[in-house]
Amino acid sequence: MAAPFFSTPFQPYVYQSQEDTITPFQILGGEAQVVQIMLKPQEKVIAKPGSMCYMSGSIEMDNTYTPEQEVGVVQWILGKSVSSIVLRNTGQNDGFVGIAAPSLARILPLDLAMFGGDILCQPDAFLCSVHDVKVVNTVYQRHRARNIAAAGAEGLAFIIAGGSVVQKNLEVGEVLTIDVSCIAALTPSINFQIKYNAAPVRRAVFGGDNVVTATLTGPGIVFIQSLPFHRLSQRIARLRIDNLLLRCTHISVAGMFIVNRYLKSFI
Repeated sequence: MAAPFFSTPFQPYVYQSQEDTITPFQILGGEAQVVQIMLKPQEKVIAKPGSMCYMSGSIEMDNTYTPEQEVGVVQWILGKSVSSIVLRNTGQNDGFVGIAAPSLARILPLDLAMFGGDILCQPDAFLCSVHDVKVVNTVYQRHRARNIAAAGAEGLAFIIAGGSVVQKNLEVGEVLTIDVSCIAALTPSINFQIKYNAAPVRRAVFGGDNVVTATLTGPGIVFIQSLPFHRLSQRIARLRIDNLLLRCTHISVAGMFIVNRYLKSFI
């Protein structure tokens, strides 16, 4: 069946890897997913602190500090982790570890060899990696990001993205405008420019308009998430504030009724 004339060449993300270097893994669940990774003896997984869900008896867990992931003092005070956990199979047989997404997110496996050895992602998108993978905090064209690079010929990384995830292959000179927070990851070959929309203050505040967008120019690949975590958290916070205001309104009405009855008793 032919595609309609208004369709665009976006496609769901499909994992691809070189068959001879693939590490066995399985992604479980629908929204809040878990990735189960099989480890041969002496193989290891480097993961975000607090992401380990379960592991076999031959796996030993340790903490490591990597200077490349160094954060500022203010970020550390606010809870930003300065270390990673290392899960190593010290047994004689194959073992497994289960790494869970920290929120309602999907887990995307990325074979870095398929993307030229490295890829850029949101600062909090990195979940875990297998083999020699280096994760570095960087500033990519005036935007904070994390660079995930394979130190050797192979490397498997897992990142998280919220909502539905689509992949867009940008041709040379092709332009795509996108909300900055909806970018899950992209290849470094893409030209990235941030644009601050000149929307009226009342529309930006009360209408919820996106005041910051990004203009991407190909060639390269971009992975788009439909529900960034901060957008979901803002929605939840807004609902909690609305419920609190509603409760205060009910209390105020009830209080006025009680005070009115009390004053009438003296008349």
